[in-house]
Amino acid sequence: MTEIPPVGHQPPEHPTRQVAGWQRRVIDNFAYAALDEQRRARRWGIFFKLLAFAYLFALLLVYRPGGIGGIMAPGKHTALIDVRGVIADDAEASADNIVSGLRAAFEDKDSAGIILRINSPGGSPVQAGYINDEIVRLRENYPDKKVYAVITDICASGGYYIAAAADAIYADKASVVGSIGVLMDGFGFVGSLEKLGVERRLLAAGENKGFLDPFSPLKPKDVEHAQGLLKEIHDQFINTVKRGRRERLKEDDKLYSGLVWTGVQALELGLVDSLGSSSYVAREVIKAEEIVDYTPREPYLNRVARRLGAALAESLAGRVSLR
Repeated sequence: MTEIPPVGHQPPEHPTRQVAGWQRRVIDNFAYAALDEQRRARRWGIFFKLLAFAYLFALLLVYRPGGIGGIMAPGKHTALIDVRGVIADDAEASADNIVSGLRAAFEDKDSAGIILRINSPGGSPVQAGYINDEIVRLRENYPDKKVYAVITDICASGGYYIAAAADAIYADKASVVGSIGVLMDGFGFVGSLEKLGVERRLLAAGENKGFLDPFSPLKPKDVEHAQGLLKEIHDQFINTVKRGRRERLKEDDKLYSGLVWTGVQALELGLVDSLGSSSYVAREVIKAEEIVDYTPREPYLNRVARRLGAALAESLAGRVSLR
């Protein structure tokens, strides 16, 4: 006798059907996950495309034909070149960058005068010397255009080496000015190696090839030779400052000792000519209030990579600098 199942009763699924249903659910889940991933990828793709368009649009806003770095000069104006940070061949304030800006500023018939806005602790005497020589050359070739150095926070050593070539130097009353000296710095690891039980093995062809090796004891003859180098560079620095400042400098032995002074003290010593900002010099001295920046700019990511590399190199080796 066959039993009739009660109303509403569902017969149990066959095991094969249960397995098939489970497989379908897994496939559905995978399919939905893939669709979600595609949607997310499309959204990120749209985001990055919009970001790229925004970047290009910003570049178009900044770039305008003419002038240095794509800047359109607005008729008569004051040209400005920034000397910012350490002065070195791989830095923003390299001789190549600063000289390029100076040449463009002098050559522009609409520039009424040039401001070197300096905020630098110093750096390479070679790079600073290149810039100083080029300022002197350009001033001779364009006698009707004046160069004014304007100091912001600090103008020390190599920074002042550059400023000394200007027709006049301006500073803020709290600016730090001076440090007319030369240094060579580095590290000595001899004691550390002994404590660690590490033996230094230095092979060289040439009696003085291991000059000032940081892992070897310091030799008196090395120190004497290094001091001779520093004195020669220091004398060059002093002569450059005297050539640029002439009778404006006060007679004071401390001027070339490496000390620094405030803007007010520097004015008394003849290191600067007056107190004032870039806008003041443009408006009241050059008589062209509109300022156009002629400083060549490096892409930001390039600057970050370069600074990281320079910091690593400086940490591994000593260097001579006007700082």
